[in-house]
Amino acid sequence: MARFAISPEYIERFLVDLLNSPSPTGDTEWAISFVEQELQSFGLQTHRTLKGALVAQIPGIQNDAPRAITAHVDTLGAVVAEIKGNGRLRLSALNGVNWPSVESEGVWIPTRSGSQIRGSIVLTNGAVHVNKEATSAPRNADTLEVRLDERTETAEQTRMLGIEVGDFVYFDPRVEVTSGFIRSRFLDDKACVACVVAALKAITEAGVSPAQDTTILISNYEEVGHGGTDGLPENITELVVADMACIGHGLRGDEFHCSICIKDSSGPYSRRLTEKLRTVAEQQGIDLKPDIYPYYGSDGSAYWRAGGRAEVALIGPGVDTSHGYERTHIDALVDTTVLMAEYLFES
Repeated sequence: MARFAISPEYIERFLVDLLNSPSPTGDTEWAISFVEQELQSFGLQTHRTLKGALVAQIPGIQNDAPRAITAHVDTLGAVVAEIKGNGRLRLSALNGVNWPSVESEGVWIPTRSGSQIRGSIVLTNGAVHVNKEATSAPRNADTLEVRLDERTETAEQTRMLGIEVGDFVYFDPRVEVTSGFIRSRFLDDKACVACVVAALKAITEAGVSPAQDTTILISNYEEVGHGGTDGLPENITELVVADMACIGHGLRGDEFHCSICIKDSSGPYSRRLTEKLRTVAEQQGIDLKPDIYPYYGSDGSAYWRAGGRAEVALIGPGVDTSHGYERTHIDALVDTTVLMAEYLFES
């Protein structure tokens, strides 16, 4: 039986607010501050790394085998690569943007002066009444552009709005909650951040300490491969990475359960720590789905490549249509939250 009161309503509410806080890789201050304020409201001590990641320390009953949990708040997105002669914008993706999935998406471009310019992503020469290949043309960084909701027809007019090459572009998350489903962009990995925060809330409200000193890392560069190297103590012995679980043909995971990744593109994770988490799940009645992800890497992979010595395991709620318009279910989020909270009290 679970030791902690996990509130699905809290997870949902916090997640919706976090999803509506833009945080593309390289521009995560807004979301990091949001998480920071929440953790501090629980009485947790936090600090920032030089790269802007958020770290919280939780004293444990013992400190001979310290542990860590990490999830990343940075998301996909884009920056302005070129202001075109017609005043529209060519984009450069921040990692794995699935370009066809962002056609017609609304965007905001925050400028250095503090204004925000609205626009949308459209196909270049996209009118089907003009371009007979509009429906069959490839969708990529060269064929899609940002159409600004301003009267601009030249590059100079766009620059006068305050927009310049290198400005970040925020995609609309389009968060909706229906019948227990949460659908939105960027559930990868804000869903897991919400689970981590909810687990910490439950632990602090219960007034108990974890079995070992524990570090919580909310990383902010996972999507470009170096988030997991920042802010973790050298002496940790176990690192549990919370990141979205894949759903697709040939995989066991789904939107209603937490999954555990045995192996991804970087190779297998720690067998002993993986089995430990599976045992905790069994004790709590959690139907944990083991899986292998063929085209996936995590902050755990980055941590190991950087020389990290702790054992690493990877868990997370099932998320449909990763790197597109994603969806998960509150049941998967609750299971993930319970598993993380209970893991911290296992010796």
